[in-house]
Amino acid sequence: LAISMPGVGLIPALAESWKPNADGSVWVFTIRSGVRFHSGQAMTATDVAATIDRLADPANGSVALSAFAGVLSKGGSRALDARTVEFRLDAPNGNFPYLVSSDNFSAIILPAGYEGDFEKNFIGTGAFRLEKLTPMARASFLPNYDYWGGKPLPRRTEFIFYDSIQAMVLAMQGGQLDMLLHVPLQGSQALLNDPNLSVVGLKSSAHQQVHMRTDSGPFADKRVRRAMALCLNRENLVKGMFRGRASLGNDSPFAPVFASTDPTAPQRVQDIAQARNLLGEAGLPNGFAVTLTTERFLEIPDYAVVIQNAAKRIGVDIRLNIEDQAAYYGQARFGQSDWLDSVMGIEDYAHRGVPNTLLSATLGSAGTFNAAHFKSAAYDRWAADYIAALDPASQRQAAGRIQRLLLDETPVIFGYFYD
Repeated sequence: LAISMPGVGLIPALAESWKPNADGSVWVFTIRSGVRFHSGQAMTATDVAATIDRLADPANGSVALSAFAGVLSKGGSRALDARTVEFRLDAPNGNFPYLVSSDNFSAIILPAGYEGDFEKNFIGTGAFRLEKLTPMARASFLPNYDYWGGKPLPRRTEFIFYDSIQAMVLAMQGGQLDMLLHVPLQGSQALLNDPNLSVVGLKSSAHQQVHMRTDSGPFADKRVRRAMALCLNRENLVKGMFRGRASLGNDSPFAPVFASTDPTAPQRVQDIAQARNLLGEAGLPNGFAVTLTTERFLEIPDYAVVIQNAAKRIGVDIRLNIEDQAAYYGQARFGQSDWLDSVMGIEDYAHRGVPNTLLSATLGSAGTFNAAHFKSAAYDRWAADYIAALDPASQRQAAGRIQRLLLDETPVIFGYFYD
């Protein structure tokens, strides 16, 4: 319904405007007029309500549930008239418009009567309509001349899927591609140094989370988790691994790019002596051995080696288990996912315009992506306060409490937020 842009905020798209009630528990959206699906059918508020209701239904297993769980339940979306949709939330939420924007896995509005077969029968409202999809290879699109946002300029667009960074880099250098999106610095340095290419960078909240299981093993003691976090030299990560194209992480989802982040929270820095002392206090003066399981994606394997080498300085022996993405994420459910079941791991998170999904899904006691198995009543309460807050001052106050609590507990390491 809206587009989330780093440094800009929300831009109206299929919704022209939105407003909450007094406490943010009900939001009303005005839907754009004149929008048509690729089939020629007019899009109405009924289609919007049906789509969001489908995404919020646990029976459908959508990844959008990571944002909607505890926020919007099945039956909470309804069309008031042809251009008005009302969302009755499970609890007040000051940032709800972000959850029905491109932030939420770019959830696409579909006709109310849509019956599935998305890959072969994709009926959207965008500037391009699907021509052909070859899974794991390429997808081509033709212009949708009924697009509400103006006439599309390219006569045809094609997306090509690669299984390695090197293949993408070579294709770009060879003139086979016009554009690359989300290029990792590691492995693509040649592109940054190519005078024939333009490189555009945006500050973001994108990052790689390092989780540590808080419910068993050595990481059940928060002193051990803090010791691990103190091993990292974050400034060197930003300078060396990213050539300055990143911001320091401080072990919470509150990236510098967020207006609600409390800048007075102390920045964690490398302190090997303190890390060794914490291990000694936890009864592990000689360190321990642990397996770090992660995915082969972007710079994550290199980051895993950096963590492995840093941990050696305090006697911790990290063994790396680097898997293909499909094996790592598995079914993305507890008990069926190396990601969610591993003692220690690293997972990728793309940019979000607000930290709400990260706060609830990855760190909340009932979070669907809580790989650290972290449970804290105080955290849950303060996260709920942040999510319910409607004004920036209240959000920043709640954010400060959360930032300091997570520095103490450290269930997850946020080493950096990359551009």
